[in-house]
Amino acid sequence: MIEASRLRATVDLAWPRIVTGFAIMSKRTVDLAIVGWALGSTAVAGLTLANAYWMLGKFVAIGLAGGTIALVSQNYGGGETGRASLIVRQSLLIAVALAVPISAAYGLAARPLVSLLGSDATAIGYGAAYLAVVAPGILFEFCNLVSSRTYAGVGDTITPMALRAGGAALNVALSAALVFGAGLGVVGAAIGTTVSTAVVTVAFAWGMTGRSYFGRGASPVPLTRTSETFDRSLARELLTVSAPLVARRVGQGLVVFPLLAIAATFGPVAVAAVGVGRQVRALLNSFSWGFSIASSTLVGQALGRGDEPIAEAYGREITQLSVVVYVVVAVVVFALARPVASVFVEGADVDLATAFVRVAAVSVLPLGIDGSVTGALRGAGDTRIPFVATMLGLYVFALPTAWLGTVTALGVVTLQAALLVETVVPMVVNVLRFRSDRWKAVSRSYRPSAGD
Repeated sequence: MIEASRLRATVDLAWPRIVTGFAIMSKRTVDLAIVGWALGSTAVAGLTLANAYWMLGKFVAIGLAGGTIALVSQNYGGGETGRASLIVRQSLLIAVALAVPISAAYGLAARPLVSLLGSDATAIGYGAAYLAVVAPGILFEFCNLVSSRTYAGVGDTITPMALRAGGAALNVALSAALVFGAGLGVVGAAIGTTVSTAVVTVAFAWGMTGRSYFGRGASPVPLTRTSETFDRSLARELLTVSAPLVARRVGQGLVVFPLLAIAATFGPVAVAAVGVGRQVRALLNSFSWGFSIASSTLVGQALGRGDEPIAEAYGREITQLSVVVYVVVAVVVFALARPVASVFVEGADVDLATAFVRVAAVSVLPLGIDGSVTGALRGAGDTRIPFVATMLGLYVFALPTAWLGTVTALGVVTLQAALLVETVVPMVVNVLRFRSDRWKAVSRSYRPSAGD
C-alpha cells in the first residue's frame, strides 16, 4: 500500500496535523454541543447560521494558505529559504488585507446577514449575537492558517499542532465557563472562540520571527526586520496558485447559504440536523488534514528537487492509505450515529439528526480520498482543476439535489443526498486529474529553477 520510508515520512507529518484538525474542529463542535445543552435545538440552529459566515471567511484563508504551502514547500525543498521566507511575508500581508473588511462586515452587519438565511426569529437572534462577537476572530484565524501552513511546508507539523491544540483546549475551557458558569449563552461561546484564536496568533508570532519554543519550533524561513518586503514576481506566483484555491473554498462556503435556506423551509430542527451532520463530517475530516498536508508537503518538496517519480509515489500511496483509514472511521461513526446525535440535540429531534450523522459518515470516505488527491495536486501548484471539480459537485449536482426536496414529497431526504453528492463528484474528477500526470507539467513553472 505504501513503501516503508514513505509511510514514516507521511506519518511524521500527518499525525500532528490530524491532532490539530481534531483540536480545531472540536472548538466548533464543542460550541454547538454546549449551546445545545444550555439552550436547545433552536440555539444550535442559530449557531449553524452564524457558522456559515465564519466558515466562509475561514475558507478564504485556507485557500490563501494552500498557495503558501505549495510555494514554500517547493522553494524550501529546492534550498531557496530566502525566497520561501519572502513568500510567507507576502502571504501574511495579503491575509490581513483580506481579513479586515470581512471581520468588519460580520461585526457591523451580523443581524442582517444571519437574517438572510433563516426565518425563525429566535434562531436569528442567537446567530446574530454569536457572529457579532466572533467577528474579530477572523483576523486572527487568517494569520494562524498562514503560519500553520508555513510550518507544514518546511516539514514541521508538530509546532502548529501544539499551538493550535493548546488554543482549542483554551477555547473549550473558556466557552464552558462563560456559557454555564457566567450564563452568557451564545455570547460566551463566541468570546471563548475569539480570545483563544487571538492567543494562538500571539504564540505563532514568536516562532514565525525565528524564536524557539524551549529549544525547538523556530521557523527556518523566519520573518525578520531585514527581510525584503515585496517581490512582484513572487506575489504573482502566490496569487496565481492561491486564486483557484480561494475560489474553490469560497464556493464551498457560499453553497452552504442556499442549502441552509432550503433547510430552513423545513423548520429550525432541520437546520440544526444539517448543522450537526456537517459538523460531525468536518470533525471526521481531521484525518484528511493530516493526509492532505503530508501529500502537499512531500509532493511539493520532491518536485522542488526535480524528483517526479517520488512525487507521484507519495501522492498515490498517501491516497491509498487514507482509503483504509476512512473506511474504518465511516463504519464506526455510522454504527454510533444515534449516540453522536444525542450529544447535540434531545428528544424527538435526535431521529433526524441521527439520519444526517449516518449520511455524513458515508460521505467522509469520498471526502477523505479527495483531500489526499487534492493535496498532491496542490503541492504541484495545480489548483485549477480541484476548483472546477468542487464547483461541479456543489452547484451542478448537490444544490439542485437539495432543491428537489422543496418541490417534491422527498423533503429533507434530498438534503441528505446532497451531503453525499457534493463529495463524490470532486473525488472522481480529481482522481482522474492525478492519473493524467498533467500536474507534473504544471509544477515545472513554479519550481525554484523556473526563475533562473
